[in-house]
Amino acid sequence: MFNSLSEKLESAFKNIKGEGRISELNIANTVKDIRRALVDADVNYKIAKEFTDKVKETALGSKVLLSVNPGQQMVKIVQDELTALMGGTESEFNVTGNPAIILIAGLQGSGKTTFSGKLANYLKTKKGKSPLLVAADIYRPAAIDQLEVLGGQIGVDVYSERENKDAVSIAQNAIKEARSKNKNVIIIDTAGRLAVDEVMMTEVANVKAAVNPHEILFVVDSMTGQDAVNTAAAFNERLDFSGVVLTKLDGDTRGGAALSIKYTVNKPIKFMSSGEKMDTLDVFYPERMAQRILGMGDIVSLVEKAQEQFDAAEAAKLEKRIRKNQFDFEDFKTQLQQIKKMGNIKDLMGMIPGVGKQLKDVDINDDAFKGIEAMINSMTIEERRNPDLINPSRKNRIAKGSGKDLNELNQFLKQFEQMKSMMKMMNKMPMGRMPGMGRR
Repeated sequence: MFNSLSEKLESAFKNIKGEGRISELNIANTVKDIRRALVDADVNYKIAKEFTDKVKETALGSKVLLSVNPGQQMVKIVQDELTALMGGTESEFNVTGNPAIILIAGLQGSGKTTFSGKLANYLKTKKGKSPLLVAADIYRPAAIDQLEVLGGQIGVDVYSERENKDAVSIAQNAIKEARSKNKNVIIIDTAGRLAVDEVMMTEVANVKAAVNPHEILFVVDSMTGQDAVNTAAAFNERLDFSGVVLTKLDGDTRGGAALSIKYTVNKPIKFMSSGEKMDTLDVFYPERMAQRILGMGDIVSLVEKAQEQFDAAEAAKLEKRIRKNQFDFEDFKTQLQQIKKMGNIKDLMGMIPGVGKQLKDVDINDDAFKGIEAMINSMTIEERRNPDLINPSRKNRIAKGSGKDLNELNQFLKQFEQMKSMMKMMNKMPMGRMPGMGRR
């Protein structure tokens, strides 16, 4: 995400890298390039100007640390200002009601219905809630079908009234249904339009007045940039929503919505979403997003995703096997399956500092491990547990069974042995959670 903006900001910092000190002249050139990069990313010029004025003021007023060169200092200043522009810290999400009522609003095509499903899945799997999805889009019949399909995928009930054309009564009846079935969260998916219109605004405002939601989330297609920000302002005037959701962050996102929306409507970004899978929803952390925009990666989020997927008992068992140099193909296959559960492979790699830029033009899809898994699956149990058994005749059988040629198999076996050797060298290091990388 935000590859173009990241590249332009990196180019802007070149003006000051290698300089002995921060001066008004080299700051002016850098700031001008930063402002141009933000405007190119579809950030409103007024916001970009105010942002770069703050950066310049801070840079000229700061004492350069002896241990930090001017280029590093400038990156840190921009990181801090980007974090502040996007809200500073993560925002609380209120699901304390019984039931807690969450109203979802936004334009048609912004990803409201998909997000509603993702949010229900998030609350169920990570917060221990019992959600009810409510189909209150009375204009698009496919919206009810879509929500029911999503509900089926994640094991969450969906409330709908196909013949009822009154969104307010549907929402009110859903609350009664939730209470009768002990559901403690209600997520109401409302109708959208291709553009802001009075009928839509009145309807969603009436739903709000009738159910008094604990949270009103405005869903934004992040690929629409400044248009999304203008739409958010119009919705906020009528709804006074509590937070923003950025969707489609895996697309051609220039960054304008993420960087401008908090400034424009003074409401926090609470969630960000990418892809169609139900587990691709994350809490929005402004500091982590600023780091990713500046090419610093996001190790904290990567570690958190790993902690969510990796079983502590299995990790301890694996650690013992590695320490005894017993790591085999069975263990390797298990680790691949855990990694796949963490999310999109390219997105995960992008969280590693410096890697995201290298992967910009590389196509890495979720099938990246299929060939490796096919080779492991073509081995017998004995071969997986004792790789030393794999002789030339066994290699031919494994290659044929996996649809790979002998060279690919030999390369994989060589890489596996190199990995085992590396593990043997590192087996005196403590495993598990990285220092200072606990949950936030």
